[in-house]
Amino acid sequence: MSIRLVLGSLNLGSVRGFLMSLYHREGRGRKPYPAVCMLKAQLLKYLWRVPSDRRLALLLKRNRRIAKACGFRHETPSHGLFTQFRHRLGKDGYEKMFSLLLTQLLKNGTGKGEVVAVDSTAVKAYSQRSLDNKTGKSDREARVGRARRGFILGYKVHTVCCASSELPLAFMVEPCNRNDKLFIQPLLEKLKGLGICFKTVLADAQYDSTKVRNAVRKYGAEPVIPYRKSSRIKNALKVGKDFVVRGVKQLVRLFRKRVSVERLFSRAKEWLLLNHLRVRGLEQAFIHACLSFSAMLAVALTAVRQHKPSLMRSIKHYTTQ
Repeated sequence: MSIRLVLGSLNLGSVRGFLMSLYHREGRGRKPYPAVCMLKAQLLKYLWRVPSDRRLALLLKRNRRIAKACGFRHETPSHGLFTQFRHRLGKDGYEKMFSLLLTQLLKNGTGKGEVVAVDSTAVKAYSQRSLDNKTGKSDREARVGRARRGFILGYKVHTVCCASSELPLAFMVEPCNRNDKLFIQPLLEKLKGLGICFKTVLADAQYDSTKVRNAVRKYGAEPVIPYRKSSRIKNALKVGKDFVVRGVKQLVRLFRKRVSVERLFSRAKEWLLLNHLRVRGLEQAFIHACLSFSAMLAVALTAVRQHKPSLMRSIKHYTTQ
């Protein structure tokens, strides 16, 4: 079974100590389920596109082979325990797991990140709009903002991806009404913190700003960002009304690699539940995106360890039952 290869290839030993520190070790109370097993079960949920924690708990209870692949020997957790686990682990815990998987991939020489692409995608909130038409009725942290088609109530996942491997390197989740330009510097700072030496940053015309370009050059990289159509700079990179990119040939060839981040969002939404947000609040939305991207890295890590780099992006190959 392919999914067992993915779960078996996950080496989460370095975060085991952090996970165990979240639980009490003495005194009364039921012995907790192994935290690493809970993490694997949540990644399974995204890899198999299980719509809810309740369905996940039922799947583990009925399918003993999958439960053993996650590490559960006899009993399996109820759906409420997965909710408690998410709140217990929090944003920092899930981000550590994502960083661990990414570091393992970087050590294997995958996703060096010399050329990176930056973009954002909107995710609809699990709420209706409130009467002010700005916030969510049951999710007060969600905001109404511009999306690809009109306006949407939800969050934006701001992401940097490797243009060659099409894998996520860093991301942030913010309310939908905040401008994309505000987050390019924090994203690049995260890349530097991971030791990724990026040389070129690709972005669409939404990021056209002198401040953005200066922020990219501050890190010793070259920004490849189209200028506005009204710009009078000669041979400037521009996208016409017919969506044809014009400018210096070398820049045009580089800019065409920006589609890598669009492909990343497409795979995450179609195969890894990114567009299926069923939790409320900014922190829980971040955890949702983190699990979706971590599942993507887990598939890539499995392909690399099997010496099949051509299957790094083939989520379907590793999630068929």
